Order: sequence, then structure tokens, then C-alpha cells
Amino acid sequence: MSVNLNEHTKRMVVLPLRGLVAFPKTTLSFDVGRKKSINALKFAMEKNQPIYLVTQKNFYVDEPDSSDLYEIGCVVRIKQILKVSDDLTKVLVEGLYRAKHTDFTSHKEYFSATVEEIFDKMAFNREVYIESHLRRVRTEFLKYLATGVNVTPDLPVIVENSDDIGYICDVIASGINAPFDDKQYILEQTSVMTRAKILIDMLKKEREINEIDKKINAKTRAAIDENQKEYYLREQIKAINYELYGSEEADEIDSYYTKIDSLCADDLVKEKLRSHVLKLSKMPSGSHEGTVERGYLDTCIELPWNAVTTVNTDIKRAAKILDRDIYGMQKVKDRILELLSVYTLAPDIKGQIICLIGPPGVGKTSIAKTVAECMGRKFARISLGGVRDEAEIRGHRKTYVGAMPGKIITAIKQSGSGNPLILLDEVDKLGSDYKGDPASALLEVLDAEQNSTFVDHFIEIPYDLSRAVFIATANSADTIPAPLLDRMEVIDIASYTREEKLQIAKKHLVPKQIVRHGLDKKQIRFADNAIYSLIDFYTREAVFVSLNVL
Repeated sequence: MSVNLNEHTKRMVVLPLRGLVAFPKTTLSFDVGRKKSINALKFAMEKNQPIYLVTQKNFYVDEPDSSDLYEIGCVVRIKQILKVSDDLTKVLVEGLYRAKHTDFTSHKEYFSATVEEIFDKMAFNREVYIESHLRRVRTEFLKYLATGVNVTPDLPVIVENSDDIGYICDVIASGINAPFDDKQYILEQTSVMTRAKILIDMLKKEREINEIDKKINAKTRAAIDENQKEYYLREQIKAINYELYGSEEADEIDSYYTKIDSLCADDLVKEKLRSHVLKLSKMPSGSHEGTVERGYLDTCIELPWNAVTTVNTDIKRAAKILDRDIYGMQKVKDRILELLSVYTLAPDIKGQIICLIGPPGVGKTSIAKTVAECMGRKFARISLGGVRDEAEIRGHRKTYVGAMPGKIITAIKQSGSGNPLILLDEVDKLGSDYKGDPASALLEVLDAEQNSTFVDHFIEIPYDLSRAVFIATANSADTIPAPLLDRMEVIDIASYTREEKLQIAKKHLVPKQIVRHGLDKKQIRFADNAIYSLIDFYTREAVFVSLNVL
């Protein structure tokens, strides 16, 4: 195969490289797996001939043609071949000289091409100019080594002791970790000074990349070390608690950490709770402070921080439920359906607060329960009748004896959902004394601009109430403070007429009482006159007079 066309041009077998570049006067070790490449190695070894290595432009091409290869490669001498398996061979080669190929041909057994040797262009610059570039190459190479990269031990020795700038550029480019296309660009430079300038820029770029990687790795290692430190300290505290108080205390602390990790809450909330668990782990067993911390942690863990239920937006279904549970009150039902329609069009709307005002017994609480079922939300009821202490709404500081969260957070916890429907029952019965005004505390709860960061004094962590729907009930609007009333949309529920009461009794009340007393419909019958008598002489509700001052 080796045909001498002239002194510097020969026909050689070709071995395409993937992701590697061979340089003159350097050694290169690589694996060979393609059948044609293995045949080319065998042929060159048998004929004791050099082989031409040229790099592929695309790493993934298995059967390259001339367009898939760079034009310039390197002629090498095979020094060692080691057969690893039937499909894999390791080879060690030594570069001889730069070369370019023409007439690339794919044979059945291997590739071949006409290869012409390329000579370096002599540097006619002044010696001072050449020495300056040589020093810059060495300086940039030392800076590159300072980033902590791994190179062969003999590479720094060669760079320091050789004065051949062309050879130094080739050996550095071959020995550093850089993209193969950047190395190929240096291989293609026949001008020694141009090669040096390109290498200096490449060393600068690789050094900056290595420094950035080093900083990222250091930050990552610091984060890992911090986590390991925290784990180590936890294990130490667990072991100490086990020796002092037995396994029960240690298991309790571990259980708290497990519950917090599985909590559906933001990272800030979890970090706050972990700090309280760490504080608890340092307290003696049975101490009063430990009891306070346990109560605090239990309450916070039970809260549905980000656990919300899927809201139902089917208006037809809601209309059927309203007709099923509520007789008459068509205006009230229409207004509720309008409210649900708004939630259907804008699910994230906030500030939709309704206040149902009407005499006792007209079904205000039942309406709220039905609305919760229509929306697919959990229902929670807060009785505000007779509440005089602001702490009933905002909670007590946990440092006080018998401290507990306020009614709002308690209702959220009992509902088990972050977006329940909360009924504020008897809002007109709120009182006030020297302990504060609970009506003023409700202003923040019902303000859509503020309640997203509602802070209960016991919890001390902002809780988002904007996802909840509030419905208030009252018998009269006269005793509701004006700022609080301004937060709500009032729906008046009038008393039932005599005929409406008859239909409610026949469709709802009488069937319920028959089942409640274990009777059968055949055993008892209520005549309309008897029901009318109950309506006229027994169920006369109190009359509430509302004075509207214009």
C-alpha cells in the first residue's frame, strides 16, 4: 500500500479518530473498535509502515467519507497494540509529522488516502519576539496548572526545558483537557507564531473554565459538608438523649424530623420547624419548655400548609344541590350561583366575602354548608357569639400557660385543607373589652390584600388565608362595626311565609323526624291543618327590626 509518489507524498492506510487529535512528536493511546480501523492497524504492523490518523468532524459517524474528515492529520508510528477483546483493541502510537490527505478512498477492508507531509513555516521574527511568545506560553501553562488540573508528569518538564516553541505548542495542546476541535485548529497551523498565539488564548479560556468549575465544586462540597455536619450533630444529639432519657426521647426527635421532611410546606416553614426540633432536643425530658415546644410542633405539623382540595366549578351540579337543600329563597340561590360562576371564570379571585343577615332559624348556617358542598371545599364553622378577647382570633403567645392558636388557625387545622369554606357565625355578637377588639382583628382576616400573610401569635409563621372562602352570618347589621361590614357583601334573608313553612315541613322536617324516631311512613301521617297549627302557634320567630339611617 505504501506507494511513494515523491519524497514527501505517499499512499497510506487511514485510521479516522473520534474525539481525539494526534500531534507530531507526542504519544497517543486510544481504543479501536471499528472493523476497518482494526484492519488498518494490522496492515500497518504487518508491513511495518506508518499510518495516517485524521480526526472526524462528527463523533457519531461510523462510516466516514472525505467530507466527514478534517483535511489535516498526523502520520504516526505504531508502538504497541493490545487486543482487549474480539471487538476492542488498545493501541499506542507516536506522532511523526503533520500531513494533509487527498484522494480519500474506502476499501472493503480499510480506508486509504494520498498523504503529503506539511512543514512548519520558519519563524523569521526577531529572537526577542520569539522568546516573548515562548515565555507567555510557559506563563499561561503554569497558570493553567495552578487550577488543579491533572497532566502527565513529564509535560511540565518538557515545557520548562525545551526551547522549540513549535514543539512546546504541540505537546501542550496534546496534553491538556480541551475540546478536540480546538486542538485540531492548533494542529492545522503551520506558522509556529500563529500556533503559539492560538495556544495562549486557548490556555486562558480553559483556565477560566477550570476556575469556574472549581468554584462550583467548592460550593457544592461546602453544601454537602454542611449537610453531613448537620447529620453528624443530629446523630450525636440522638445518642446523648438515648443515654440520658432512653430510646423514647431519641425516637421522638427523629419522628419530628421525618414528619417535617414529608410536610407539604415551603422551605422557610420547614427550616423554622427544624430549628424548634433542635431546640427541643437540647431540653431535658419532662421540662415545661419541652411541653410547650411539643405542643407548638404538633400544631404546626397538623396544619395543611399547601395541601388544598380541588374546587368544583360545575354550576349545574351546584344548582341541583341548592334546590335539594334549600326551599324557596330564589334570590339568595341566584346570588350564590353568581358567586360560584365568578370562581369558575377566575379561580384565583380573592375578597369574595358574603354576609347572610336574617332572623334565627331561617337556615343561614345550612346555606353555608350547602355552598361548601357546591364548591367542593371542606367546611369549618367558627362561633363568634360572645367573643371579647382579640387572642381568640389571633391566638396567644406560646410563652403563656395554656396558650393555643386562634379560632381561625384552629378551623383551618380541623378542616384539613388549605382552602376551606369558613363560616363566621354570629358575627354581630362580637364584643370588646380591655383585652382588645376581636372585630378589629377580623379586619385583617377578611382583607384580601393582607390575609395572605396572616400571622397567628401562637404559630408565629405567616399563613396564607387568601385561598379560603369566608361566609359570615348575623341577625342584624346594626351591631356589626362599619369597617367590618364594609369588607362583606350583605345578602338579606327574609322570614319564610306561611306556605313556605308548610312545604319545608312536608319535604324536609317531617321525613327527618320520622326517621329519627324509628317510625315508618305508614305508621304516622301529618295533616296539613296540624302543620299549619304548629306554624301559627309554635314556630313564630322573633321579629328583628333593622333601622337604616339615610
